[in-house]
Amino acid sequence: MSSIARRIANLFRIKANKVLDRAEDPREVLDYSYGQQQELLVRVRRGVADVATSRKRLELQMSTLQQSGDKLQEQAQQALTVGREDLAREALGRRAAVSSQIIELQGQYAALQAQEEKLTLASQRLEAKVDAFRVRKETVKATYTAAEAQTRIGEAVTGIGEEMGDVGMAIQRAQDKTEQLQARAGALDELIASGALEDATLPAGRDDIQAELDKASAGGDVERELARMKAELTAAEPSPALERGEPADADRKPNEEASS
Repeated sequence: MSSIARRIANLFRIKANKVLDRAEDPREVLDYSYGQQQELLVRVRRGVADVATSRKRLELQMSTLQQSGDKLQEQAQQALTVGREDLAREALGRRAAVSSQIIELQGQYAALQAQEEKLTLASQRLEAKVDAFRVRKETVKATYTAAEAQTRIGEAVTGIGEEMGDVGMAIQRAQDKTEQLQARAGALDELIASGALEDATLPAGRDDIQAELDKASAGGDVERELARMKAELTAAEPSPALERGEPADADRKPNEEASS
């Protein structure tokens, strides 16, 4: 049972692959892959922008802390000037805390800057790959389209295509039927002529003997008509004496008798 199940599964996969191969258009697959790469490039660029935004925020925080530290330094000097050592000590303590925060932010800033540089370089490389893939994609699509058009033209010219194949089969069937009908008509004519079959269009009660008699009578009528036409042509032709200018016998006899 397991062997039969494996064979059924393999057969199903083979059929499915054939269906997918017929339905799959390489141009659509290439366009989809290009769209996926573009989405990935957009995400990488968005990551670079996020890192750059975080770095810029740290810059603003460090600038604010630096300004606060400078102000505390000035306040400590002013306190010593007026003899308030306690205030000067407090201001210097706060300035030390601010300096510690600035150092910590500088470490984070350096890490973000390094990460931004890596992401920028990766984005540039990915963009170059996407552009190269786009050029390659368009080249493959153009080649595929040209090959498809050439194949369709060749099929149309040679009649190999499915549509032309159906037309050719229809023409062949029509020719076969025509030849069959012609052969049947010829066979019927031969059978009727030989008397094996009767012509249903002839008058009722007419037999083959009468048909032969009618044929012979029709032939005699033709011969008699031909003989009559020949006689009329012979009577209409002029005599040789008239052609030489001599008088006919009817005109010559009275003259000869007068002279005698």
